[in-house]
Amino acid sequence: MSKAIAAPPSTAQRLWHKWRFHLNIALVLIPLGFMPAYFERAAMFRGTLGLGEREVGEFAVGPWTARIAEWHVGEPDFEGQAGYAKEFAVALCQTCLPQVKAAYLRMGQPRSLRTAGALLSGSPYRQIAEVPVPKGANADSGLWLTVEGWDGAVHQTEIPLASASPSLITWLERQPGARP
Repeated sequence: MSKAIAAPPSTAQRLWHKWRFHLNIALVLIPLGFMPAYFERAAMFRGTLGLGEREVGEFAVGPWTARIAEWHVGEPDFEGQAGYAKEFAVALCQTCLPQVKAAYLRMGQPRSLRTAGALLSGSPYRQIAEVPVPKGANADSGLWLTVEGWDGAVHQTEIPLASASPSLITWLERQPGARP
C-alpha cells in the first residue's frame, strides 16, 4: 500500500471551501436591495404611479383637453448628435380619443403642421414624446402641444416652460451663453 500524503490545500481553496456558502447567500441578497427601485420603475411604466414623475396640469386644446406630465424630473438627456431631449407624457380626454388623429409636442411655436414637433406615441391613455431642446431655448420658450383631429382640424396650445419643467429652466440658465 502506498503511504502517499495528500498535499495540503492552497490558501485559495481553503477560503473558497470556508466562505462559498456565505458568498452564495450574498449573490442572492444583493439583488434584493435593488428590488424597490425596480418595482417603482415598473409601476411608473404601468401607470399606477400616475402620468409621470411630476404632473403639470390639464390644458384645453381646441375642443379637447389634455393632461401633461414631466416623465422624468431632472436635466434633459444627451442624445448624441441630436442634442438634448426632455421626455413628457400626455393623456388626452376619454371623449376625444376617437376624434384625435395625432398629437405633437415642441419647444417653441411650430410654423406649420410639418414642424409640429415630436410625435406622441404609446397607449392612447398615456402617450410619451422626447422633445428636443433647441440650442436657442430660454426660460421664455413655451412647450407647444399640437393636436390634429380626424376631420383635419389642427388645434394648438402653449404651456409655459416654467410650469412644464422647472428643472429644465434651471438647466437652461446654467448653460454657457444663457441669457439672464
